[in-house]
Amino acid sequence: MNLLAKNTVSWLVCLVSAALAIVLWQGGWLYPWEAKTWDWRTKIMAGPGKATGNILLIKLDQKSLDWASQEYGWNWPWPREIYTAIISLCRRNGAKAVAFDVLFTEPSLYGVDDDRALAQSLGAYGKAAAAVTFNRSAAKLSPAAFKTPFHVSGLKDWLEKPETDLPVFNNIDRPVPEVADHCAILGSVMHHPDPDGISRRVSLFTLVRDTAFPCLGLSVFIAAKPKTRFSIADHRFLADGHVIPVDTSGRALLNFRGPAGTHQSVSAAWALQQEFRFRENGRRDSETEKLFRGKYVLFGFSAPGLFDLRSAPTDPVYPGLEIHATLLDNFLSNDFMQPLHSLVVIVLLITLCFFCTLLILRFSGVLILVPSVSAILLPPGLSLLFYKFGYWMPLVVMEVAGVLTLLFSLSVKYATEGRKKRYIKNAFRHYLSPHVINEIISHPEQLQLGGTRRTLSIFFSDLQGFTSISEGLTPEQLTDFLNDYLSEMTDIILEEDGTVDKYEGDAIIAFWNAPLEVPDHALRCVRAALRCQQKLAEMRPAFTERLGKEVFMRIGINTGPAVVGNLGSRSRFDYTMLGDSVNLAARLEGVNKAFATCTMVSEFTRRGLGDHFHFRELGRVAVVGRNEPVTIFEPMSQERARELSPVLKKFSESLSFFYRGDFIRAEELFNRTAREDPPAAKYAQRCRILIASPPKAWQGVWEMTEK
Repeated sequence: MNLLAKNTVSWLVCLVSAALAIVLWQGGWLYPWEAKTWDWRTKIMAGPGKATGNILLIKLDQKSLDWASQEYGWNWPWPREIYTAIISLCRRNGAKAVAFDVLFTEPSLYGVDDDRALAQSLGAYGKAAAAVTFNRSAAKLSPAAFKTPFHVSGLKDWLEKPETDLPVFNNIDRPVPEVADHCAILGSVMHHPDPDGISRRVSLFTLVRDTAFPCLGLSVFIAAKPKTRFSIADHRFLADGHVIPVDTSGRALLNFRGPAGTHQSVSAAWALQQEFRFRENGRRDSETEKLFRGKYVLFGFSAPGLFDLRSAPTDPVYPGLEIHATLLDNFLSNDFMQPLHSLVVIVLLITLCFFCTLLILRFSGVLILVPSVSAILLPPGLSLLFYKFGYWMPLVVMEVAGVLTLLFSLSVKYATEGRKKRYIKNAFRHYLSPHVINEIISHPEQLQLGGTRRTLSIFFSDLQGFTSISEGLTPEQLTDFLNDYLSEMTDIILEEDGTVDKYEGDAIIAFWNAPLEVPDHALRCVRAALRCQQKLAEMRPAFTERLGKEVFMRIGINTGPAVVGNLGSRSRFDYTMLGDSVNLAARLEGVNKAFATCTMVSEFTRRGLGDHFHFRELGRVAVVGRNEPVTIFEPMSQERARELSPVLKKFSESLSFFYRGDFIRAEELFNRTAREDPPAAKYAQRCRILIASPPKAWQGVWEMTEK
């Protein structure tokens, strides 16, 4: 081909390749892969910002929980007076402000004086932020519940723009009045991960009716500098010199600093020890003062058992506390990431396609490798360069355009140059072959590296009163008991084709449908739970003789989407799962305590199981950290259901009155079977509470106050 013909064909191939890639990009089909490449860039480029050293985290980790239990006998949740020690430590050592990623939505279990002590400490400090969540309940609250010192100029105009799609909540899960009325500001701890479950963005504020509440990472800054003025216009959120790019939902793209643990942190146990030591001897510690002075302090959870772990681009197991810290770090450093403008992306894409096409059509032999390799390697390098300057350049669309350019250009070359084209095609087949991915897809028995999204049936179990059981045993006796118990339960789970995720003391966490596909995973999960309960009943007499106490197990089961795969660090990882469905299963295990049941499944597991088992509907509950209520069931064998048929019928009738809000009639009916049916006794007790303090807007939902 002459030069003119080559230029014409080059433009034609360029435009077709670019158009196809842009259609895939704008249609959203490339986003799952784009998100993964963004995580790759984040891991490579993550580094400290200008203000990273201005943030200090106090983590309530597992060692802190163990220390508190062993030294002071504190069970979770801790007395709220403990948080006064954290506030005193921050105040005395010159911290700028402190934020608590802790929900104080229910009165303290230790009495009203415990809440008053925390309120007094919060009021005296005046620079503390507390966590708050929101829901879509239609219940009416006092206008005072929606008051906040956070005001955003231009918000009304921004909300009226047609492209704005900020979610709006109806109500607020406000802390108890003692906390809410004495902290400087309330900060939202609502997490909104991307569709693959990874948190890459954070909402700077949450809209409740017509009131905006800042996120927790921003609220600690406001607590320190309450006179800061905020405004929003187009895609920019402004705060006294800080400019934050936001999307149409008011979310900012985070500039992660590294894996979990990047920000300077201390354990809650260490912080409390410093404060207790000062109260005993009255002597200040210069190193502690140096650590806290001028820092923004955030207190939160990192213990796995408290289930405040998320997934981030730099780390599949990332405490929610550190997401808030990352946002604060970006705000102080003024270096949030922002997407590259679409017009710039299109210009770069067309330029890349044109020059690659022109060079492929012009060169022959080994020289053709230059444009071919450039089409593949140039976009990643370019994306890293843009990352350095704070921009997310879409990489996958560039790679798709590059690959399409290669395919179309080589096809043209093959059609026009015959044998020479065959040689070139064979030479490039090595670079374009998706062999590894096809191998994994063709052989599902091979474990995939990284995380994939799957629908799982998730099993959480725990022994009732295990702490009191373990206190009466020597370490050797405790080990022997756990080995016997866990071995029997694990055998059943494996026989039902389940995967044991991990053991946490006496707790067993398992799931079905990964890594192997199990079509009837929900059925097998429920059957395993009933078999485990039956096996424990057979072993109970022997355990009672060994331990001096009867052993009972609580099981929570849920079915839903989760991220599952090899998650962890490069040197050590576990095949495990993350996601909201996992958290719900964990919550249901604990909800058994409220209903005096041993096994509980969600409505999502119940669906599709037909009459394989009998399911007693226990009620509708709203668990901590989840906005939408879920219907829960108690599974049992058909034989057991026939034995309890009269009791189950009375329970169902009683529950219908409870749903309708006729608590007097419901209590009367529940009391008839309370002696022989523990869930009925629990409901009768609940009815008496609701009779004494009727709810304003009853929706038939039992709201849980503990995780």
